[in-house]
Amino acid sequence: MSAIALLDRDGVYGAPQLHLAAKKAGIQAHIGAEVTSITGIRYPLLAETREGYQNLCRLITRMKLRAAKGKGAITETELAAHARGLVCLTGGECGPLTTAIPNNDGRATLERLAAIFGRENLYVELQRHYDREEEAINQQAIALAETFRLPLLATNGIRYASPRQREILDVFTCIRNHRTLETAGRLLAKNSDRHLKTPAQMARLFYDVPEALDNTVELSRRLQFTLEDLGYKFPRYPVDDGGTMASFLRKRTEEGALNRFRPYDEKSRRQIERELALIEKLGLEGYFLIVWDIVQFCLKNNILIQGRGSAANSAVCYALGITAVDPVKMELLFERFLSEERGEWPDIDLDLPSGNQRERAIQYVYQRYGALGAAMTANVITYRGRSAAREVGKALGFDPETLDRLASLVSHFEYKDESDTLETQFRAAGFDLRQPRIRKFLELCMSLQDLPRHLGQHSGGMVICQGQLDSVVPLEPATMPGRNVVQWDKDDCANMGIVKVDLLGLGMMAVLEDSLTLIREHHNEEVDLAQLPANDPASYAAMQKADTVGMFQIESRAQMSCLPRMRPERFYDIVVQVAIIRPGPIVGKMVHPYLKRRQGREKVEYPHPALEPVLKRTLGVPLFQEQLLKMAMITAGFSGGEAEELRRAFGFKRSERRMKEIEVKLRQGMDRNGIAGPVQDQIIQSISAFALYGFPESHAASFALIAYASAYLKCHYLAAFTAAMLNNQPMGFYSPATLVKDAQRHGLKVKPIDITKSDWLCTLEAGAMRVGLRYVRGLRESAAHAIVKARGRGPFTSVDDLALRVPELQKRELIVLAEVGALNFLNRDQRIHRRDALWQVERASRRTGPLLERIEEPDRSSPLAQMTSEERLIADFTGTGLTVGPHPMAYFRDDMNSIGVLRAIDLPHAGNGTYVRVAGAVIARQRPGTAKGFVFLSLEDETGISNAIITPDVFAQNRFTVVGSRFLLIEGRLQNVDNVVSVKADRVEILPVSQAAAPSHDFH
Repeated sequence: MSAIALLDRDGVYGAPQLHLAAKKAGIQAHIGAEVTSITGIRYPLLAETREGYQNLCRLITRMKLRAAKGKGAITETELAAHARGLVCLTGGECGPLTTAIPNNDGRATLERLAAIFGRENLYVELQRHYDREEEAINQQAIALAETFRLPLLATNGIRYASPRQREILDVFTCIRNHRTLETAGRLLAKNSDRHLKTPAQMARLFYDVPEALDNTVELSRRLQFTLEDLGYKFPRYPVDDGGTMASFLRKRTEEGALNRFRPYDEKSRRQIERELALIEKLGLEGYFLIVWDIVQFCLKNNILIQGRGSAANSAVCYALGITAVDPVKMELLFERFLSEERGEWPDIDLDLPSGNQRERAIQYVYQRYGALGAAMTANVITYRGRSAAREVGKALGFDPETLDRLASLVSHFEYKDESDTLETQFRAAGFDLRQPRIRKFLELCMSLQDLPRHLGQHSGGMVICQGQLDSVVPLEPATMPGRNVVQWDKDDCANMGIVKVDLLGLGMMAVLEDSLTLIREHHNEEVDLAQLPANDPASYAAMQKADTVGMFQIESRAQMSCLPRMRPERFYDIVVQVAIIRPGPIVGKMVHPYLKRRQGREKVEYPHPALEPVLKRTLGVPLFQEQLLKMAMITAGFSGGEAEELRRAFGFKRSERRMKEIEVKLRQGMDRNGIAGPVQDQIIQSISAFALYGFPESHAASFALIAYASAYLKCHYLAAFTAAMLNNQPMGFYSPATLVKDAQRHGLKVKPIDITKSDWLCTLEAGAMRVGLRYVRGLRESAAHAIVKARGRGPFTSVDDLALRVPELQKRELIVLAEVGALNFLNRDQRIHRRDALWQVERASRRTGPLLERIEEPDRSSPLAQMTSEERLIADFTGTGLTVGPHPMAYFRDDMNSIGVLRAIDLPHAGNGTYVRVAGAVIARQRPGTAKGFVFLSLEDETGISNAIITPDVFAQNRFTVVGSRFLLIEGRLQNVDNVVSVKADRVEILPVSQAAAPSHDFH
């Protein structure tokens, strides 16, 4: 075929990908949409011109923005107002003529459509799928076309590429209509004929109306619009002083450089001038000023903000206050961020505190550029393991229990090797793959992988436009009020030249900001993150001991196993630490050589003497993307743009052909520079093995600043830092339960939830931390604020008093408050226990009617027995997800001692190779793809965290024990190398000690 058209329903969602795929295949891509009317009729519309495409986008935006998400419909009046430049087809199923003919309304419908679009822009559409009812309508449509002298058009109503994929369509039909395949009936397709057909097949299908096929060629010639002609323009930044954007940017950059560069030496000046010259040459001044404007808004409104990513390679970004790392001092590669050869916009990521502060920045952009001038980029959520399994299982009619078992076998994050397939897991779980329904389940699950599931919004990508964005791409409402999203994801926007600024919510930024507020309020101290003491001994001592729970980027099990070997002593060590536990260094086998050289166990060597300046800081081992690009520039004479081309060729969407082409260029360049033989091969191997996963040094440096700040605050302001961490959950690697226990082990007094003292958030009380009401599961935030407000007018004296003064509280909320012990402190004379409180709640809830409801009765003890320690633990974890009392393992320590189970704190003192037993609550399960099938467990007891290594064989034998148990007992050999302690498991068994445990962090 020479051309293909895509008409998505009420959108142009697939248009960018169609455009790129068609361009690659050498055919023309026509853009359109099926637009739904208020009568349920769908109008197939094709964009003939750019004006037509803009009208289509505006029409879809109008219908989307006035309705709830996923809803909306147009009127014929709106259709007429946006008809210029559009061609209308009369439609297959649900089309205007198809629905009109059975009601004898075909003539009137064609007259209306001709009046709206003009006869020259109206085609009578025919589709044939071996359906007798459809063909009867076709014959009447042919007669009407002859009467009105309208052209016929043969189309195919495609829903899938090949006939076999009809099964997926049926599953999607069941999902959409909440039916099973057995109950879907006529909702399902009648046959498998809605697949792509060749021109010869179409000719045979429409043998009796050849003009309908000829008209497809004629219409295709008419449709001149392509997405090459999108018409997008980035906004200009308004300059008030009569100057230009270039002069304004220079002034702001010079002011910032004088303040930020210390010293602002000649090298920094030359770099600034080089970057400004390129920015002006490429016409990017407005982009930098708009990002600077967002940063200024945040600074003026006390919103913590920091740029990261490749923008940290830019001296101009540093001078403008966008980034926090001096790229000149760090010797970062500017071309990684921007070069003339790249021919694309730079990408600046801004990290903000997640939550309200970030939302303020987002709303500022909406206000500055208008509701139709800015929007969030979309995020296409695809079917992955568990979601595909659940949807397919429902469609196939599995009972809930079986479906739970099947879905639990599928985990996208788990490592898979040749022997550990979904099929082997099914057999291990007792499912017979010879059974047709089980086999079909597995087959459909695999077919659904990576297909689109629904349209979400990107975590922070915003696109802005000169003029109205809804003329470039349709907008629709996001789930979150006050936000709109474009119908394309970030990659589609980038491919179409639409500029995105990322306003990313980073949980640790919110933690840092909240910590500073708590320190200011409770310690009367001002801590400036930009001026933290360098090389703080306590912070580095904690890192060297891997005592890093809660610290940004360096708290995972893998990081903790590396920190005692790395022993960070200065800031650049943290930069390396952030980057080294990544797939790139691991796959490229760079981690162990680097650590050995750092420990003095291996000599520092360089692949070539010319590379010493590039690799000196990382001891001759390439760890960062920028180093690979510099290696290509030095050894092969690559320009900055060619080096960036190398990065993209070896990037996430790597192409074997492009990789070969780049390798040829690398070898030719090295030949010219006299680098050949084994040295050349070694350099090529370093670049090709590493580039796919390489972590940017600029990115690592930005993260290292935040990592150091989190370490400093935890070491010096533990109460404030812990409260801030708990107030910003979920985030990080550990559950609130583990964060609380870690803080307690570091000496922090954590006070329980108390209706007489707790606020909604966790707060500080004389050096201690009070858990907030936000941790009471099922308690509404509005009810919690009502409690605090009523308490401000006077203390509560009883459960009755609480129920009377806070009528917003529902009975179920009072019950959970009683169960978690929050009402124990209501009686000032005598503390009541939890079952007393439950008794009082039940009594208070029975007091109804105007006569009784205002009469307060004092709380009296109940005839119910107190909860046991296990019951309190279960109530704590069920009701709050944590406990401030002893760790569950503490209650069973005597039993553990009797069977020789060591505490986590005892393990470092046992000799390397000793056969030991260790036990605890499982808080993390990891099975990274780089670990060759090994599983890593973190177990927590009352003294700390211990680590266990499960070999593939042991895991295969104990899969359901390892994956499904809350508490485990593990036997095996102790490994203690460079103060990194773990147990290599020989035996794994369930530990039946308690039902109280927090959810573990599994396979992320």
